[in-house]
Amino acid sequence: MLNESQKLDDSQDHEGHWVAVSDLMAGLMMVFMLVSVVFMINVETERDKIRDVAILYDQLRTQLYKDLQIEFADDMARWGAELDEDLAFRFNNTDVLFDKGEAELKPEFQSILNDFFPRYVRIITQPQYRDDILEVRIEGHTSSGWFGARSDDEAYILNMNLSQERTRSTLAYVLGLPPVIGDKDWLKQNLTANGLSSAKVVRDSDGVELGSASRRVEFRVRTDAEGRIATILDRVQP
Repeated sequence: MLNESQKLDDSQDHEGHWVAVSDLMAGLMMVFMLVSVVFMINVETERDKIRDVAILYDQLRTQLYKDLQIEFADDMARWGAELDEDLAFRFNNTDVLFDKGEAELKPEFQSILNDFFPRYVRIITQPQYRDDILEVRIEGHTSSGWFGARSDDEAYILNMNLSQERTRSTLAYVLGLPPVIGDKDWLKQNLTANGLSSAKVVRDSDGVELGSASRRVEFRVRTDAEGRIATILDRVQP
């Protein structure tokens, strides 16, 4: 049998063991809390950066819209064009763009581009804009119809081919304009041709497709805001 002294020693050993375990748990808890606090501070910091990026690019978009509006205010009506606040410069007058079913630019559209594009490039390549522009998209849009198509799917594919050919011919034309030769390297890195077929037709308030309005060419600026925000988010992933 254990004497009283042995029982006391065993009790002290058990108490010492539990004290050591509780100290270890307390230490681990402190480390966990410290890591959590650091992570929360980092998340808050990155959230502030995202907000700052969003504000910066909203200001950039607003100022670029104003500059384009001032530059082309006197021209858009006679060109049949309009400028949206999302930086889409849209040519709507189908009578001067292309012949029906054709991808070759009509002389009237060439004349418009001769005037429009060098001035457009001069604005978007200014130092306050050029490094923050991710892409300048030439978008081709069609109506959903195609005479003789056997199905809606066939019409969509035929219009896709046509819209792509039209944007490529537009890109080739503007890239060859002598006034933009000094910016050709930048343009070849940022200017793209995108045929969208009838994916984004224009409809009236009743949802009825407007064929003439749907057939259009757009120059659309995309900034690098999304890419920078994605980079920030990647850094805060646990």
